[in-house]
Amino acid sequence: MNYAITMTEFAKAELLEVSQIGEPDVDEIASETLFSLISPGTELNWGFFGEPPFPKPSGYATVSKVIQIGDHVKDIKVGDIIFSMGNHSLRQMLKADWTLPLPAGLDEWKGAIARLMGVSMTTLTTTHARPGDRVLVMGAGPVGFLAAHIFRISGYEVTVCDPDEERLQALRLSGINNVYSSISAQDPKLLPFALVLECSGHEQAILDGLRSVQMRGEVVMIGVPWKKRTEHSAHDIAWEVFHKYAVLRSGWEWELPAFSNERQPHSIFSNIQIAAKWLQEGRISLEGLIRKVSPRDAQNVYQGLAERTYKELFIVFDWSQI
Repeated sequence: MNYAITMTEFAKAELLEVSQIGEPDVDEIASETLFSLISPGTELNWGFFGEPPFPKPSGYATVSKVIQIGDHVKDIKVGDIIFSMGNHSLRQMLKADWTLPLPAGLDEWKGAIARLMGVSMTTLTTTHARPGDRVLVMGAGPVGFLAAHIFRISGYEVTVCDPDEERLQALRLSGINNVYSSISAQDPKLLPFALVLECSGHEQAILDGLRSVQMRGEVVMIGVPWKKRTEHSAHDIAWEVFHKYAVLRSGWEWELPAFSNERQPHSIFSNIQIAAKWLQEGRISLEGLIRKVSPRDAQNVYQGLAERTYKELFIVFDWSQI
């Protein structure tokens, strides 16, 4: 049997029996999922609370075991543990080129987190800010937490702002101490930042970031602005951009190509590969921040994420619990 977590209607997630995957094409891998990570922002806003049509698939970060390979697949063998951008599905067919081997020694259930690290690593690749510069991360959810550590590892002076005290405490315990509930709460006022990573998708955070950035600094929108949350006008933002000579831009990760080439050595997959290596080296403390859940409990899991009932930042489906 094969199973997949599917958004069958508004605010309803079900584990459904689906078709078997069949035989792999020459460039494909048949895989059995071990763990798949939930990306809360995307999966709640686009999927669980998304617009029709339904049904919708879910998930884009999996760690799997290879069970069969196509005739032209090289450097991958049956039994290998791989990362992919697969769905929340027990068995699935993957293009071999769109997978990466998991580094030896990295816990399988941590491997999928490399995918979320890749979200902000695009900005690390494209920013004009340089190591030693001051960076402000707005929002300490899963993406913001990882962004703070990515830029810390890369030599930046990192500050994080989030109104949730539990998230700030998680950052402190993981080794990041410059954390605040708001950027206006400090006296004396914080010095301007060369780069602001807006990871919440909230327009107030964009405006606060513009007010905190240095002249000609960057404010990068990594969080998706899924919906309007304030009554601010475009003028409020335009005023700050104009008078700061600020660069306000998208931080959508797909600004980079999927794969590296001779003209562009940096890519989505090269960043994910680096992220997995950093996780394997223990550069980011994830102690107490990951919860494994059963795919059979999908409805309660997504409802819990929507209601913020989980203390852990990272929720991973454990497919051995099927």
